[in-house]
Amino acid sequence: MRNLILKFVSCCRAADIRISTAEVLDCLTQLELVDVLEEEEFRAVLRGNFAKSRREQSRFDRIYHLFFHEMRPDSSMSSLDPLSDTIEEVFDMLRDSTQGDMLSQSIIEFMEGKPLSFLSEIRKMQSEDRSTSQQVKFNLGPLESRLQILIQLNTIRSLVLQFLGDNQSQIDRNSIAGLAAHFNDHLDSAYSLLMREPRPYYEDLKDVKSYEKHLKELGERPFSSLTQKELEEMREVVEQLVRKLKDIVSRRFALNNRGILDVKKTLRRAGRYQGVPVEIMFRKRSPRKTKIVTLCDVSSSVWSAARFMLNILYSLQECFTKVNSFIFVSGVAEVTEIFEKYEINRAIEKVLKEVDIEYYAPTDYGETFRHFRRDYMDMLNKKTTLIVIGDARTNYFHPEDEILAEMRDKCRRVIWLNPDPEQEWNSGDSEMFAYKPYCNEVRPCRNLNQLLDFVEDLVL
Repeated sequence: MRNLILKFVSCCRAADIRISTAEVLDCLTQLELVDVLEEEEFRAVLRGNFAKSRREQSRFDRIYHLFFHEMRPDSSMSSLDPLSDTIEEVFDMLRDSTQGDMLSQSIIEFMEGKPLSFLSEIRKMQSEDRSTSQQVKFNLGPLESRLQILIQLNTIRSLVLQFLGDNQSQIDRNSIAGLAAHFNDHLDSAYSLLMREPRPYYEDLKDVKSYEKHLKELGERPFSSLTQKELEEMREVVEQLVRKLKDIVSRRFALNNRGILDVKKTLRRAGRYQGVPVEIMFRKRSPRKTKIVTLCDVSSSVWSAARFMLNILYSLQECFTKVNSFIFVSGVAEVTEIFEKYEINRAIEKVLKEVDIEYYAPTDYGETFRHFRRDYMDMLNKKTTLIVIGDARTNYFHPEDEILAEMRDKCRRVIWLNPDPEQEWNSGDSEMFAYKPYCNEVRPCRNLNQLLDFVEDLVL
């Protein structure tokens, strides 16, 4: 057992696993306390003593499997096996054919169950690869080393097959097949070690998603595919964003819109302290805030997105002088008073269920625009931003895009948020391309991240 462990330690060291003498002694002592015939216990003792990091654990597993399973040093063909003499003849032939070539000799020793020298060659090649990649982007040196080893492996495979072919009259067919499988297995193991790229030390680390990463990925999913639990999580994100925006807006108005210098108040305040220190006073003026008018489609085709749109726009009322909110399907209904009177969740429930509007009627953007021009056109002025939220699917009714042009002429700007994918904007009954020329900005808005980007641009 001691000699076997020492051979395994030599292979591990050749594979760049650092093992001290003290660790070898500890391992031998601990092996006396376990049943070495139970592989899980045996392997756990070796792994616990020799693999001390994530980087070394993956390397240890590879060497362990190679040494104790692929090479099988304890179960090689014995002298009683009738094929053992033939195997020795093959090895003698290979040594004579590759005499003086150290690389070929290391491959032959690997096939005999002594992988130490071949592992040293692999380690040397990988060390050359790492040093080259760190200095300059030039990898012909490591590639040449890899090709040399590959050529020698193919040469030895050819020599073995040629020997077996030349001695078909002396060896029966089944024995030839067994010998070919024996040598091919060892050569395949060597080829696998050669072609296996060294893995980064963090490859085996578990990818743990942070809460922020989870929310970011969740924000990329379309509104229509969210579960009830995910909807609750996204509402929390919206509330956090709203609080952040309110703080930013209040600080911006406090710092940048303080008015002009008030000389009289400044001198009067300084007189209390005989002029030291001087506290600068400004004339107060109310912050200039934009007025918002929103038209939100709440038909069945955009139902899931509309709820989030209303949630955001409701929460931003304090950021603007006035927010007039309307919902529509084939007609328009103002819901500003509901938003001002009720808390957010109750308000949205009333908007989506109790407002006097035909929710299941075919969407008619033309009728909506005619109704708005007749009853609410005076709300638009040069301080107003008009936000239209909808998929622009008119069910083949007249789009009345000329009315949208009149609305744009009366207000500061028109922004259209479309919850449909951009490639579907002009398909079927969509009239998005008819409305687009009369909008200052058109945005796809089918997930939370796109919605939050729009709100930040709008407010900040």
